[in-house]
Amino acid sequence: MFSFIKKGLQKTVDAISSIIPDKKPTISRDELENILLESDVEYALVEILMREFYQNEITREQLRSKLLSTLSYAQNTLPQNPNKPTVSLIIGVNGAGKTTTIAKLAQRYKDNGERVILGAADTFRAAAIEQLTRWADKLEVPIISSRQGHDPSAVAYDTIESAKARGFEQVIIDTAGRLHTQANLGNELKKIVRICEKAHTGAPHHKILILDGTQGSSAISQAKAFNEMVGIDGIIITKLDGTAKGGSVFSIAYALSLPILYIGVGEQPEHLIPFNKYDFVDGILDAIFGEEVNK
Repeated sequence: MFSFIKKGLQKTVDAISSIIPDKKPTISRDELENILLESDVEYALVEILMREFYQNEITREQLRSKLLSTLSYAQNTLPQNPNKPTVSLIIGVNGAGKTTTIAKLAQRYKDNGERVILGAADTFRAAAIEQLTRWADKLEVPIISSRQGHDPSAVAYDTIESAKARGFEQVIIDTAGRLHTQANLGNELKKIVRICEKAHTGAPHHKILILDGTQGSSAISQAKAFNEMVGIDGIIITKLDGTAKGGSVFSIAYALSLPILYIGVGEQPEHLIPFNKYDFVDGILDAIFGEEVNK
């Protein structure tokens, strides 16, 4: 698992190595500040972290403690739902990797022996329905869909009802890749949430926001808007393997105080990995100080 974390951080590691090519037991305050900013840690958080260090030379263990503290809310678990099926509503803007992430989640559930059904409630674009249907066919899981322009709440309702009738454990519902500034689409999302509750008590049990890791810290305002709109339960950060902005994970976790459930570090199903804050921090520290001999 740790090797996947390191693979996903490779571009961030390369950026750090360009700042401090020679590994040593300590780094200076100036070096640390440059590393954090280069990795796209938000400036306000960089200032908070720097105030924690009074000495000029900082050790690995000192930095590890402070970085872990910024991830105190980033545990990768959500409350278990005893009243199956568990309904997950997948939210996020176009291009964040929602559809691919849904497929990866479905594969994980299947690998765990759970039966999963997909709901194509992004009826705003015909291409979204087609893409999710192709994934459903490839994964050999059922999907409930309708034509473009159909009421997405009805699709969500029908998906949940089908899962209940067939005894499925997991429901994953796609939603339109709405911009958080579009009030009408925001109201539509709230309606989907209400209809899910009517279909099944407590649903949607997990409202999961997909954030594009290549956007770095700029994704924070987007996430805050969605959270205020419907109350996000957890975050999945995608495309971390394609960016040098790995430090933005610290900013996102610190600013939102929401669990980071998974991170995406590639295209294959196994490249959606549960977020482990210790592995993530150690991956950053290895780039700065070099790998620990006794690891």
